[in-house]
Amino acid sequence: MEQNQALIDHLVKRVSLNEDEIQEFISYFKITKVKKRQFIIQPDFIPKYRNYVLKGAFRAYIVVDQGEEHTIQFAVEDWWISDYNGYIYQRPATMFVMAIEDSLILQLDFESEQQLKASNHKFETFFRIMAERSFAGMQRRLISNLTKTAEERYQEFEENYPLIANRVPQYALASFLGMTTQYLSKLRNMRVTSKS
Repeated sequence: MEQNQALIDHLVKRVSLNEDEIQEFISYFKITKVKKRQFIIQPDFIPKYRNYVLKGAFRAYIVVDQGEEHTIQFAVEDWWISDYNGYIYQRPATMFVMAIEDSLILQLDFESEQQLKASNHKFETFFRIMAERSFAGMQRRLISNLTKTAEERYQEFEENYPLIANRVPQYALASFLGMTTQYLSKLRNMRVTSKS
């Protein structure tokens, strides 16, 4: 129960539920330990789960020609992660999702999610709210990538997600922000110098 409390808090911030509804909702999740560098999703396999992070950190990324990696998403405590295109449409994934720390997650499988949504409109509302917030966040990121300089994107990320900026590998953060690792290192050094 204690491990479920973070998910319960997350849930009741978004929808009003009674105790029976809360217990029904969390009963569909299974807890899973994930080791650092372990994949929970890989390309060409249908993603089975939507994953809620209780402890740890994850990175979702794609690999393009010549092995170049592009980070699509990070997830830390109280965040969700999956290959959503593959999960929602139950098609093979196109991304890797890997733990970048030893982690603990709560997993909800696709069929259980459909049952939850069908059983109670409040559960459906919860998933709709999550989808809306996710879409808005992706749109902000897209606009930022198109309108801001690399330095502005780094500054914005550091201000909005200071805990993530220091937890993820520099190469992963650089690929998320659309710059080389060397340029990110230069930006970080410039900011450290300007603060001292």
